Amino acid sequence: MLGLKIFLGIVGQAALLASCANYPDESTVIRSPKRWLSLPPTPSLPGSGKGNYADINNIQLWYDTFGASNPHHSPIIFLHGGLGNSDYFGNQVRFFEGKGFKIVTVDSRGHGRSTTDFNIPIGYDLMSDDFVALLDHLQIPKASFVGWSDGAINALNIAAKHPDRVDKVFAFAANYNPSGVMDTTLSPVFNTYVNRTIAEYGRLSPHPDRYEEFLNQIMKMWQEQPNWTESFFSTINAMSVWIVDADHEEAVYRSQQDDMARWLPDGGQLLLPQVSHFAFIQDPDTFNAMLWSFFGRD
Repeated sequence: MLGLKIFLGIVGQAALLASCANYPDESTVIRSPKRWLSLPPTPSLPGSGKGNYADINNIQLWYDTFGASNPHHSPIIFLHGGLGNSDYFGNQVRFFEGKGFKIVTVDSRGHGRSTTDFNIPIGYDLMSDDFVALLDHLQIPKASFVGWSDGAINALNIAAKHPDRVDKVFAFAANYNPSGVMDTTLSPVFNTYVNRTIAEYGRLSPHPDRYEEFLNQIMKMWQEQPNWTESFFSTINAMSVWIVDADHEEAVYRSQQDDMARWLPDGGQLLLPQVSHFAFIQDPDTFNAMLWSFFGRD
């Protein structure tokens, strides 16, 4: 869902794939007293990071689980953003594990540690089907979702098409059509994030030499999807959804959030202060507090 201009020189940066042994690379970290202009290092997930693979829709979908089942709260599934991976939610996973929740992290197909079928185009419907199949694999009848960017789009897609499988959705920085995406080339933070994800792909992916093919599929998806209108949201249980964004968002126009909140009049709308598209690592304490306000109440 990123601005396409940002990728004009990316393939030429593929040398980063060979130079990611010393991770995290300080060149992909931005430190600033203004949090929205910073890009802290990617967190790590708790534990060994080994995780598990599920054979789903002809791919190997990587996931990991944390905490024990809680009869008072649905498991929380964390869905990361485009080009990223589950590690970005390391701070949130630790927070909720400490609160006694069961948590599932999953790398979207083609992202992070998960494989993909390069003969089948990646799209939001396909990724959403993967995540519902993962719920079946884990024998989770109903779950809550935290989604960032593409992950938020997938979470809303599941809430619309599989409402019986969804308890709550915290949708951070989603867009509902491609016209809602800003020109991210204007953001040094976003440029740095993209450089970082190239290195992470080389470090984590089962097919590290196929980054260009992966990127082309994601770019095509961002050009064409999603294409939702007000009617799409009619099957979502609005009382269970928060539409969330950052006050210094550099990737999605605020009007996208306002429209979705208007189409979900019984839902919540939240604007996080002094952060951007990467709020969960720029200010994890506030991000976690808002998650707790949503998921922790009875």
